[in-house]
This record gives sequence, C-alpha cells and structure tokens, in this order.
Amino acid sequence: MTLANLLCGCLAIMQLFDGNFQNAGFLVVIAGILDFFDGFVARMVHASSELGKQLDSLADMVTFGVVPGFVLYHLFSLTENQFNPDNSLWFEILRYYMFVVTLFSCLRLAKFNIDPRQASYFIGVPTPANTFLVVSIPFMLDNDTFGLTHVVLNPFFLVGFATISAYLLVADIPLISFKFKTFSWKDNQPRYLLILGVLAILLILKYAAFPVIIIFYLILSLIYPPDKIQKA
Repeated sequence: MTLANLLCGCLAIMQLFDGNFQNAGFLVVIAGILDFFDGFVARMVHASSELGKQLDSLADMVTFGVVPGFVLYHLFSLTENQFNPDNSLWFEILRYYMFVVTLFSCLRLAKFNIDPRQASYFIGVPTPANTFLVVSIPFMLDNDTFGLTHVVLNPFFLVGFATISAYLLVADIPLISFKFKTFSWKDNQPRYLLILGVLAILLILKYAAFPVIIIFYLILSLIYPPDKIQKA
C-alpha cells in the first residue's frame, strides 16, 4: 500500500507535465487514502516496523512533497503572460521559489521521524493535508463560483501562499491526528468533530472547501490541544 502511494505520486507528476491538474489531484487523493490505511492496517495486524516508517516517509516525500511543489510551479507559470511580458529575471526566481513547499515538506517529514511526540498527534500541518489544499486549487479555479481566479493566479498571492504553507508545515503547533487507538467517542471526540466538520464543509463549499478545512483544522486543534489532552 505504501509503494502504491509512491506510484500514485509518480503518476501525478507525469499528469502535471501533461497539464492534467485534475488527474493529478485524483491520484493524490488515492495516495492519501492509501497513506492513511497503510498505517491503520499495520497497527491492526501488529506489523509496524522501522522499515515501514522509513518507507512511508520516502513515499510521502514524492507524493506529498514533490507533487505540491510542481502544482504551484505550474500555477505560477500560468500567470506569465499577464505579469511577465518582458521575461524578467525576478519572475523566473519566484517561479522556482514555489518549490519552497517541497523543501519544507522534506524537513517536516524528517522532523516527524525523530519526534516522539508525533506518535499520537502532529506538530505542524501534515504533508498530506497541505498537499490536498494545494491540489484543490486547480479544481477551485475550474469551478470558480466565488470569482477567485484573478486573485489566485497572481504571482504575489502564490508567493505568499507558498510561504505560509511552508511555515505551517514546520510550525510548532500541536494538531489533531487521525490515529485512532479506540473508536469510543470519549477518547476521540476532537477527531470525530473534525471528521464531521470536514464533511459538512465539503458538502457546503465543494471545491472551495479545502482552505476553510485547513482553518477549521487549526482552530479545532487550538480548542482541543492534543498535547494537553494527551497528558490529561
């Protein structure tokens, strides 16, 4: 399942080179499902191992590290005709700056592997959640009912978005994880509230849901700080 996650990431990159943002997005969603269930299945059958941990991070680096960098790079390139008529150097530099998300995804995954606190909750936004947000942008633009296209396809917006995204990946913010040890409401109330909230936001906002979901995720984690709940 972990290697299938990696394969989906490789195929998503191929789709991006062909300009198929939506196909890449669907592949990332499939990879995200595999990424969730490989750990879940490993815990169920008591097959967790150091090999699986390292393999998972290596696969995630491609699917949830390289892919979002390429998505932002290609989105930035779409602004060239309007904002870079003279082929200026600064525009080219900013285009490659989009890979700051890839670099900080790598840093985030490395920190995850050596941080014992993240066995039960996350520190910083998980790379899959960040990637879902990034790959949702082309879907939002293709189904733009809020007039966001002219805002999003602006080099300065994309630079700001990439910067904030990279920061949140490594920010020292305890966040709720989906690592269920039991399925009782008492032990998992924040997780169930997060799932219900995500479903409600998706039903209401559809393709424009993911930015709101990330904000909801951050707020809920502040209301139910997992580090303090864990100690309690």
